[in-house]
Amino acid sequence: MNNAELIVRMLEQAGARWAFGVPSGPVLPLIEAMRGSTLEYVLTASETSAGYMAAIAGQLSGTVGVCVSTLGPGATNLATGVGGAWLDRAPVLAITCNVGTEWLGRRVQMRIDHHALFQPITKASLPLRCGSVAAPLREALALACVEPPGPVHLDLPEDVAVAEAVEAPAGAAAPPQRAADPGAAVAQLRAALGGSRLPLVVTGLSFTRSKAREALLAFLERQHLPFITTAHAKGFLPESHPNWVGVLGRARRSNVQALVERADLIVAVGYDPVEINYEEWAGERPVFHLSNELADVGPRLRLAFNEATDLDAALERLAEIPVVGNDWQDEEWRHHRDGFEAALRPRTPGLALHAVLDILREQLGPDAILTYDVGAHHHQVASQWRTDRPWTCLSTNGWSSMGIAMPAAYAAKLVHPDRAVVAVLGDGCFQMTAGELNVARRLGLPIPHIVLADGWLSLIRIKQDRRGFGHSGVFLGPPPESPPPYFGVPCRPARDAKELRRAIVWGLELGGPSVIEAFIDPGPLNETVYD
Repeated sequence: MNNAELIVRMLEQAGARWAFGVPSGPVLPLIEAMRGSTLEYVLTASETSAGYMAAIAGQLSGTVGVCVSTLGPGATNLATGVGGAWLDRAPVLAITCNVGTEWLGRRVQMRIDHHALFQPITKASLPLRCGSVAAPLREALALACVEPPGPVHLDLPEDVAVAEAVEAPAGAAAPPQRAADPGAAVAQLRAALGGSRLPLVVTGLSFTRSKAREALLAFLERQHLPFITTAHAKGFLPESHPNWVGVLGRARRSNVQALVERADLIVAVGYDPVEINYEEWAGERPVFHLSNELADVGPRLRLAFNEATDLDAALERLAEIPVVGNDWQDEEWRHHRDGFEAALRPRTPGLALHAVLDILREQLGPDAILTYDVGAHHHQVASQWRTDRPWTCLSTNGWSSMGIAMPAAYAAKLVHPDRAVVAVLGDGCFQMTAGELNVARRLGLPIPHIVLADGWLSLIRIKQDRRGFGHSGVFLGPPPESPPPYFGVPCRPARDAKELRRAIVWGLELGGPSVIEAFIDPGPLNETVYD
């Protein structure tokens, strides 16, 4: 067994099922080692998409996602996807295959310092060397998954990969035990609720990793508390619940912010400020930050509590808090939700994004997975799409990079082959990642891609309008009248609701990937994105 085979054996033992990437000479020993294993190498169109796919696979599967690149430009491309795993908290192993060890440190073709590149966007950047492969890989597997999860970089020189292994495969190291006792947090929360008349609960990115969601929902019902979520936390508490009152900081944010400003205490459960800084929305209200790690905040924020706590243990003990009365009224919540839903759907003569989403929601079952990209539509989808299931509405918020919807959809379909998966993305995002359609075609993934065609980078155009700037650098050109197939993937246009309904049914029944080019009116987004 050589070291590449040792690495693959350990990845198999850790439960990894795919490695995403683009090959080159130094990557070949690792690919060859996978060929005789249960670990499937998935060729992507770019290393960036490989990083995104690894991140989503890691989040959905509960084990590490794996991405692989060559040195130099392969590594720099991979870094964008790994950065997404870093800020969106996904367990990933990023392996860069390097020149031989005798060339490390030399100024040679393609070589850069991979450790300097990945150190700021990973939990650790570890070299693999002859006689030191199993131990650092064991460390990486544990570190990637321990709270908070994130990517770990491993650098593999080609001569190390092909050298005979002198170590036995080692299982992942046991994660360290959390030491924080939740007793103090629960006691202080009880006191904070006792001094509040209008407490509001906000859930966020760290809550998506909680196994005590039912305990929090029971607490909200017992205490008669409203809750809002971030974009990442959608579905981890049911959005059909009468206590749900919105999504923070996305389309029609002013509607949700009005309710925030009614509150006199913010109870932030598993909230990670990387999504939206507290200072952007909490104002002068005291914030009770209940999470596995401290919040990174500025000095002007009023913190009622900010200590690293075992979140699940704390949520399980919320039942110890007796019922504390407050002044919230159910009718107020209903009125707020009705106004919020109406404001998300302004009247328009053309096919609006909000109509596209409503039609798509009608067609998809409750366990279907929607992936969506970054841009003006990101704001609308996050606020409008309704789901009661975790991990069914996938995008990036901490990283917020265009180009994630398509690779995220492919990873989701690999992890959940029996569930419907649909990707929604703007025409600017599609322009970035259209080449990945060949991946979906090659793998036979039955995923409809709904491309929102308006000919603009709409989010940037809206920002230019709001600042009184002219439109420059944002026009993509008029959408084609009859979009052709892409890489052999069939495409249908949809210019109205009737065409769109037919196209979605066609795409869901096709048995392979499809593109639905929805020609939307960008006007309504001016009323929803930042208002």
